[in-house]
Amino acid sequence: MGYDVKANSAVITNGRDRAAARAMLKAVGYSDADLAKPIVGIANTWIETMPCNLNLRELAEHVKRGVREAGGTPMEFNTIAISDGVTMGTEGMKTSLVSREVIADSIELVGRGHMFDAIVALVACDKTIPGAAMALIRLNVPSLVLYGGSIAPGRWKDRDLTVVDVFEAIGAHAAGKIDDAELKAVEDRACPGAGACGGQFTANTMATVMEFIGLSPIGSASPGATDPRKQKKAYEAGLLVMDLLRRGVRPRDILTRDAFENAIAAASGTGGSTNSVLHLLALAREAEVPLSIDDFDAISRRTPIIADLRPGGRWVALDVDRAGGIELIAKRMVEAKLVHAGAQTVTGQSLGAASAGALESPGQVVIATAERPFKASGGLVILRGDLAPEGAVVKIAGHERTYHRGPARCFDREEDAMAAVEAGKIVAGDVVVIRYEGPKGGPGMREMLSVTGAIVGAGLGESVALVTDGRFSGGTHGLMIGHVAPEAQVGGPLAALRDGDIVIVDIEKRALNTELTPTEIRTRLTARKPKAPRYRSGVMAKYAALVSSASDGAVTRPL
Repeated sequence: MGYDVKANSAVITNGRDRAAARAMLKAVGYSDADLAKPIVGIANTWIETMPCNLNLRELAEHVKRGVREAGGTPMEFNTIAISDGVTMGTEGMKTSLVSREVIADSIELVGRGHMFDAIVALVACDKTIPGAAMALIRLNVPSLVLYGGSIAPGRWKDRDLTVVDVFEAIGAHAAGKIDDAELKAVEDRACPGAGACGGQFTANTMATVMEFIGLSPIGSASPGATDPRKQKKAYEAGLLVMDLLRRGVRPRDILTRDAFENAIAAASGTGGSTNSVLHLLALAREAEVPLSIDDFDAISRRTPIIADLRPGGRWVALDVDRAGGIELIAKRMVEAKLVHAGAQTVTGQSLGAASAGALESPGQVVIATAERPFKASGGLVILRGDLAPEGAVVKIAGHERTYHRGPARCFDREEDAMAAVEAGKIVAGDVVVIRYEGPKGGPGMREMLSVTGAIVGAGLGESVALVTDGRFSGGTHGLMIGHVAPEAQVGGPLAALRDGDIVIVDIEKRALNTELTPTEIRTRLTARKPKAPRYRSGVMAKYAALVSSASDGAVTRPL
């Protein structure tokens, strides 16, 4: 027997007892012929609060056209999205990681409630990508993820701009290095239209990861948001999901251990975001594939960086597209045996076969080979030590120093650290410690791009380290250590630090330590007074009560 392409939706649409349901669906405009076909959910993360997802309404129409032409009936529905860039540095940023769970839960709820036979998830800004993928794994119906595409770079003084340049300009302005006019010029030009942040920040890292892990068709993510080719990719996604449905291929069939190793290699080999650690751990928990935080370090050690991308490198996502696309990166990694070429993808081809036809633009300098990489080992490094017994994450994607020893400057919230940077109170050699910003303590594990951008903009990027139980934007660069676990809120060692305590970051030894004795750390932690939860009701309180450690992906679980 073949795969029953209408096994799910028949429960909603077929038979005498479903007449009322059909009556309501006919009010929407569906005919008897429409309802006799497989029903394909189009999970859209369109929202008008950011450029990242702004083009997804239009893309959805092309996906639906493909579904119809391939014999299915599309039903579009929406979920939420939070802009990391807009909320950065505010209390609103705490909602970003929480939104990953809400996105996953809401897509799952609509999928279960309306019993779709297949799903296409349209994604863009950071948390929409893993959130949608988590939902597809839970539902486990034939489905795929389609990325809306990167924003084009802005231009100012003959250089490309991304939103990270704006954050760094804020720091430069605070340090007196640029004037009001210069800051305004960068602000006005950095984001020229629709699309997700343009470097190999979290959105583009996760879009790359989705192709390598097999949930997005190879070649679909690279065209920019405003590129006409994106519409064709959307139409093809509609055709492809119907092919997936007829083949009966589901996410859990694709998401093997090899697929996850490929995804980690993709993030490492492109100098991608540390957020990929959180998100891949979360996806692995949903797929019930064994994966630990230490796997990232092991794979990163053996994976050279072959894409020279911002924030550690020179180029942006649209330069990758012009050079040959994510498929060229995949082809190079397959050729060097850095990934499992036989891992399957939604196209029905293996990763090796799907990327074999990648075309390299003559003279491109964006994507290298494994034999002559931009850096010999990957960018995702896991540290442990008396400050991070469960691990911490740092991205070493450019020419960051590998050792730092300095006095702690302790802050219990990001705003206080930002004020100290802007007031010139942070000096060369300091270790800025921002705690109580973890999954439970924040709650929501804020990104720290405002303060890291201000540090770099103030000219301290090469002389100051930052350590936090929060996390970083994919746009962060410099010696910035995040995801410290266990977090301060649950009594992690960061809570024991005081101003002036010496902190040592040693990348070669994979170590994050203090010069305090174990006895002194225990004594201070025993004497500390636990901080009251910052939220006592609503979604933030629920999240804080249910969320796990960053070392486990900051996933929510029933009590």
